[in-house]
Amino acid sequence: MSNYHLDHLDHLESEAIYVLREVAAEFERPALLFSGGKDSICLLRLAEKAFRPSDLPLPLLNVDTGHHFPELNEFRDRRATELGARLIVRKVEDAIAAGIAVPVPGEISRNRLQIPTLLAALEEFRFDCAIGGARRDEEKARAKERFFSFRDAFGQWDPKNQRPELWNLYNARLNPGEHMRVFPLSNWTEMDVWEYIDRERLDVPSIYFSHRRSCVRRHGQWLPVTPLLPPRDAETVRELVVRVRTIGDIISTGLVESPANTVTDIITEIAAARVTERGSRADDRTSEAAMEDRKKQGYF
Repeated sequence: MSNYHLDHLDHLESEAIYVLREVAAEFERPALLFSGGKDSICLLRLAEKAFRPSDLPLPLLNVDTGHHFPELNEFRDRRATELGARLIVRKVEDAIAAGIAVPVPGEISRNRLQIPTLLAALEEFRFDCAIGGARRDEEKARAKERFFSFRDAFGQWDPKNQRPELWNLYNARLNPGEHMRVFPLSNWTEMDVWEYIDRERLDVPSIYFSHRRSCVRRHGQWLPVTPLLPPRDAETVRELVVRVRTIGDIISTGLVESPANTVTDIITEIAAARVTERGSRADDRTSEAAMEDRKKQGYF
């Protein structure tokens, strides 16, 4: 009788690899959404373990809002080159110029504009599946996701019209125009992600570690001062030692004061944290329904 047991991370890894291999078996044209953030970094390592020594059987896809941290885009491009993977980048600015994405007057955030940009990219390359790094612990709307999240012909998500996943059996059948979003990290937590990064010795963008940056206090959090987010008249700019926990647009990503400059430091910090990682995202704090509304329209 075997005494072999999987530990917690081994179990999560095995589950995610199984899901990735199911995607490769069930879909004709899948893509992996890769931003260079910590979750997609783990996804990429899992894809390596699922398919190496063969080439990755799917391209990497990123929607660039034009408001990304430069460190993130540099890491994204470098990592794709190191792996010899095909990287497809579609920019919100190009979608605006083509009339695919239409900004509302006075709209600053480009979160909403990512939706038509992504859906247009899926249609352009006829992708029938998009693999994302979303986790159920991130946010209430994300907790409603299945591993295989069905999207209709308009790219929309209906949380009341999802398919059962009994005994890890996934229904991948699609009609023309429909597609699937698949989330292999569904059962992972923020702590699991960082422990996996530590175990696998994965490289991550420098902004996850403590660094000095000019910040302003707005909406109860520290935001980075940039040409896209200049300080207002009544605001005082402060030089702080900060890092990011979760990365979105540079105009909505809150910074946390932190001395953590190693992965071990970050794991210790998360263990003591009392605020969720997306609690530092201004785009999620506007209303409890913000994420679910965006997802119903076709958001990641």
